[in-house]
Amino acid sequence: MLDTVCGRFAPTPSGRMHLGNALCALLAWLSARSHGGRIILRIEDLDVNRCPKPYAQLLERDLDWLGLDWDEGGSYSGAHGPYYQSECGTFYAAALKKLQRQGLLYPCFCSRAELHAADAPHLSDGRVIYSGRCRNLSPKQVRQLSRRKRPAFRLRVPEETIAFTDGCQGFYSQDLASECGDFLVCRSDGIFAYQLAVVVDDARMGVTEVVRGRDLLSSVPRQMYLCRLLGYPVPHYFHIPLLLAPDGRRLSKRDSDLNLGSIRSSLQDSRPLIGLLAFLCGLLPKPQPLTARELLPLFRWSSVRRENIRIPAQLYRVPAKGRLMIDTKGT
Repeated sequence: MLDTVCGRFAPTPSGRMHLGNALCALLAWLSARSHGGRIILRIEDLDVNRCPKPYAQLLERDLDWLGLDWDEGGSYSGAHGPYYQSECGTFYAAALKKLQRQGLLYPCFCSRAELHAADAPHLSDGRVIYSGRCRNLSPKQVRQLSRRKRPAFRLRVPEETIAFTDGCQGFYSQDLASECGDFLVCRSDGIFAYQLAVVVDDARMGVTEVVRGRDLLSSVPRQMYLCRLLGYPVPHYFHIPLLLAPDGRRLSKRDSDLNLGSIRSSLQDSRPLIGLLAFLCGLLPKPQPLTARELLPLFRWSSVRRENIRIPAQLYRVPAKGRLMIDTKGT
């Protein structure tokens, strides 16, 4: 582990940032800056068709408005580029070859329907554990199937429990074989999988801490396993609560839920929003306007809530004259 703290904000620019994205950016910034550390802005646009460049450029302007600066990445130059994942294929391919040399990869020809077949074991959060259907195909079977379909590639996992202590959620463990299964590292269309890409990028960029939503907590054992196989240091992980709509559903870019465009149009500056986010996640006893830098002395991971946060319904009304209205009861 490196001595100097290096954090990152790594959004997928498939739409305008919503309030949950802003909370993640704020906490990642506070965590790194509270230790005098650096921040990298990485654009996770592996699927370029879903992530047009203008959204990434708009994202940078929203971060500027929030007062969340960064040291390298995005449109900035730096020593650890490229910063757009769509430009990093050579790094991912090299990692894939290293795994292949270890005899840990195998081609998978399963369709989406087959992966979600009734006899496939499911977890309560909706994830499907791969059955291992293609794990032991013979070379002849692989040749025959390859004539009809381009395969994806999966990584074999051992029967092993990987445990760690998350900086926000606490202790977490997962049995790779029974709770995860062999997982994708490269899709059949040639796009590298999220699990491989983030591990490679965090390592090559010198990232020492990862702040992201708690919906990604279960991906950590897979990423720790990849770090071991590729000889990378394991960063510290902090999985923050998700912001939920008043009806309990997750915020979505597709639904334009509390996106930064509508919020910025109703506020004169970002201070009321920063104060609101700090209150919602537990850093302030009540909402009050302040900048991210003014919030730094108050930041403690021990104060950040673990459970998901339901946004009060008042936030879904358009506030007047730049005043953010919020009912703090029940939050």
